[in-house]
This record gives sequence, structure tokens and C-alpha cells, in this order.
Amino acid sequence: MKLTGAQILMEVLKEEEVDSIFGYPGGAIIDIYDELEKTDIHHVLVRHEQAAVHAADGYARAKSRVGVCLVTSGPGVTNTITGIASAYMDSVPIVILSGQVPTALIGNDAFQEVDIVGITRPCTKHNYLVMSIEDLAATVKEAFYLARSGRPGPILVDIPKDITKETTEYTPGQRVKLKSYNPTYNPNMKQLKKIGKLIESSERPMIFAGGGVILSKASRELTELARKTRIPVTTSLMGLGAFPETDPLSLGMIGMHGTYRANMCTSVCDLMIAIGVRFDDRVTGKTDAFASQSQIVHIDIDPTSIRKNIPVTIPVVGDCKISLEHLNQLIDQVELGNLDQKRKPWFDQIEEWKSTNSLAYEQKEVIKPQFVVEKLYELTKGQAIITTEVGQNQMWAAQYYQFDRPNHFITSGGLGAMGFGLPAAIGAQVAFPDATVVDIAGDSSIQMNIQEMATAVQSGLPVKVVILNNGYMGMVRQWQELFYDKRYVSTCMDCAPDFVKLAEAYGAVGLRATKPEEVESVLSEGLKIPKPVIMDFVVEKEEGVYPMVPAGAAITDMLLV
Repeated sequence: MKLTGAQILMEVLKEEEVDSIFGYPGGAIIDIYDELEKTDIHHVLVRHEQAAVHAADGYARAKSRVGVCLVTSGPGVTNTITGIASAYMDSVPIVILSGQVPTALIGNDAFQEVDIVGITRPCTKHNYLVMSIEDLAATVKEAFYLARSGRPGPILVDIPKDITKETTEYTPGQRVKLKSYNPTYNPNMKQLKKIGKLIESSERPMIFAGGGVILSKASRELTELARKTRIPVTTSLMGLGAFPETDPLSLGMIGMHGTYRANMCTSVCDLMIAIGVRFDDRVTGKTDAFASQSQIVHIDIDPTSIRKNIPVTIPVVGDCKISLEHLNQLIDQVELGNLDQKRKPWFDQIEEWKSTNSLAYEQKEVIKPQFVVEKLYELTKGQAIITTEVGQNQMWAAQYYQFDRPNHFITSGGLGAMGFGLPAAIGAQVAFPDATVVDIAGDSSIQMNIQEMATAVQSGLPVKVVILNNGYMGMVRQWQELFYDKRYVSTCMDCAPDFVKLAEAYGAVGLRATKPEEVESVLSEGLKIPKPVIMDFVVEKEEGVYPMVPAGAAITDMLLV
């Protein structure tokens, strides 16, 4: 077949089974849009290119598939940088297709020309500038392969305008061959046997699971390992849902705002099995005090993540799912004895720590944000897909909405990008049109990409936004309260809009609760409305997120109130 570059791109996208694209048109990609209209691929028109990447990110995380966004050259693609960096830090597989000026003008400072390959080199897994139409199909196929394989990540493909208009012969079904790129999926069995022996001999073991477990679809294998070995499990923020939080073996989240029992376990455990984690500073706190009495096992597909932040006893390079499958088979051959009896002192200690209810709060006259999240959990029976903005709202969502399944908690973890939640919710809703999708937001963060309410309304996506409205840039204000003598410099947000009227202006529904007794009825009503809804909850202005580990302290040095 002799096709234009734009037509070739559509053919490759269909071969990659792309069903949805999030984008914003422009001159450099007008030919691509002209061909996109002729396909069955669903295009979601966002209102800002940053939102296109966040939406592709939310789609990818919810559906465990590569997300795709399409943007034009110059300011169109520079607007994507925050979204790309967020996906890169959280290892999310997305492909960013960007327009570029014609090849003859590259390097001439042409209108809307930027070196996006150079700009995004530090925050993409890989990127491409297509300089020949003959290379287009193979390049895009490589992009999808790289995005989803090994440690996933964002791939950018920059396509000059003349490439989209030129024609060449196209052969369908080309296969990707990359001799220099060979991720290690199968673990070293000798290393896994060592882990089996450590499990057999340990008295105070714990499992630390991260986002890699979810990315490799290894939640079932993780749960099997924990239950058959009677090892309690903590998760990182990105790992929430990798292990059922309602399971008796769950310790909850670890780290700066983790549970008391999870953080305390690290201080005396004699074995930590870390799976699909990178030992982020928000998890470890003071590194030389982290799991200082423990032998540490680290399983990860990315060899550069092992020993990068924390020394480990047994490194295992391999896919989490495959590694856990093999480890479970090895455990079946080991005589573990009566584990409940052997580990009784350990579980007794955990129960004692659990009695220090670090997530306790008292609901009085003013709405507590924790109360809103707990009510949301009750009303949705834990079945909703939850996205978040970034800040206090993010932490309250992580602490008070219990996640029993993977791919149901979607947040910007590593980068912490404000404005993530609403477009990510749109992406998740596109992935699962019949699901209940809720963005738990703060009144500051939601305004970063509030224009995407128009996207939700135009696209008929019934996303729900729960705003925990305290009139502050909450997390920064909390730090100012604790460490800067309550000098609330530039964190007061009293001039926020009337979110109910704003929702109505977009053609959505706006609801508000100002009293605790109104919370349940507003949530119930908002969840039932088959349209985009903003629910504004006026909450305690100076409520803090606790527990909290001060910066630079050991994670066992927690502020509990």
C-alpha cells in the first residue's frame, strides 16, 4: 500500500490496538487529525496539553495498557513536560505523538519550533525525531514496545509536518527488533532459593510492595506469597491496592504519612522483602536508620533501582510477577512449620502497635476531611477508581480509602504534580465508561487544570470531583504551621471561585456541604447523577495530615497529632 505518513501512523495505531487518544490539534499535526477522523479510534479533546498527558496516564494506569496523546509543535508539546515527567517518575507506559516543523526548517528557529527531543531527554524512557517517512512505522512500533516492556515509561515521537504529508509504500505487521534492549524478565533461581531460606528462618519478616507489583500485574502472586508464609505487608503510595488493605496481614501504607504499625515494623524486622519499589526518600526517611536490623531482599526489573538508595542483602533482577510465581513454587517445597506459632510474638507486637490508632480523628462541628473520604469509601463500597490531586487531599485519600484491588488508586507519586487528578480521572473514565471514577481534590490543586471540566462535559464522562476545601494550599500550610511558626506565606487561597457556580458554568452539576450532617447526602446525590459533578466540602481550615515524619528524620520518629 502507498500511504501518507498520517495514514501510516493510523495503521500502526490500529495494529497496536489503540482505542483512545487524548489530544489538542494544531498546524503541525493537522494532517494527522484529518486522518484520525476517518478511523474508529476515539479522540478526547482536552483543553490543555498537560491534561492530555495526565489523561493518557490515567487511562494507562486504570487499564494496564499504553496510553496515547497527540499534540502539536512548539508550545503544544512544551505544555506536556509536566505530564511526561510525572509518567516517567511513576513508570507509566504512554506514547506522546508530537508535531514538528517540516524537516527543511528544523534548526532554523521556525515558527513553533522547539527541540523537544533535547528538552524531554531527561524525562522520557526514550524519544525519537522521525526524519524519513520510511522510518515512521518502525519508529512508532518501537515506541509502543519500549513504553510497555521492561520498566515501563513514556516515549515521545516527534513527527515533522512534511513527513505526515509524504507518501511511501507501507507493509503491515512489521515486527520490532532491538538487539541492544533486552530487559531481564526471568530471575536468577539461585537468588530466589536464598530468599526461601531467609523466609524459613526469619521471625520478624515483612513485605514491602510498590508500584512495580501493580505494573507487572503481580497482585495475586503477592497475596499468595503473603498468605502462605504469614508475612505482613506494607505498601508504598504507588503500591496501594497491590495487596488488599482489609486483609488482616495488611500494615497499611509506609513512609512519611504511613501508619504507625507499618513504620514501626521497619525498626525491628529481621527480613524485608521489597518488591517493585525504589526506596523513595518519602518512604525511607533517614536512610541509615531504615530497616537497620533487617536483611533486605529487593526484587525489581530495573537493575539501576537496586542498591541505588538502600543496601540490600539479596538483589533479584526480574519481572515481579514472574519472580513471585517462581518464589511461590519454591516456598511450596519448603517445610515452614507452624508459622502462626512461630510468628506469634511478631504479630502480638504488631497488634500492640496497631492499638496506637495513628489515623484517629474526632468529628465535631466542622467537617473533617478524613470523614469525607471515609464516607466516600462506605458509599462506594471500595469499588470506585480514585484519582487524586497532590497535597493533603492525596494523603487523606491514601490513608482513609481502603484499596483492595490494583489499578484503583491513581496519583502522581514521584513528581507530585498538582493538577493531575481531574485529567487522570477523565482518562480512567474513558478506560472504564461504566465505573465510578472520583477525583479527590484540594481547592488549590483542582484549579491547576479545572478547565478539563469542559472536556468531561463535552465527552459525556460522568467523573466526580470531591473537593476538600480548606481555603489553603494545605500541605505547604501544614509545613509552615509546624516548622515556620505559622507564618502562612502565600498559602492562603481565600479568593478561590464558587465551585458550585463554576461547575454549572461548565454545564456540570455543583453541590456543596458545609456541615458534617450534609456530607453523606451530598456524596450520595453526587454519585448518582449521570453527569460530571463537583462536590465542594468546606472542611476544617487548619486540619493536618498525621502521622507525619519530619524531613530528614527516621520514619519511626512520627508526629502523631
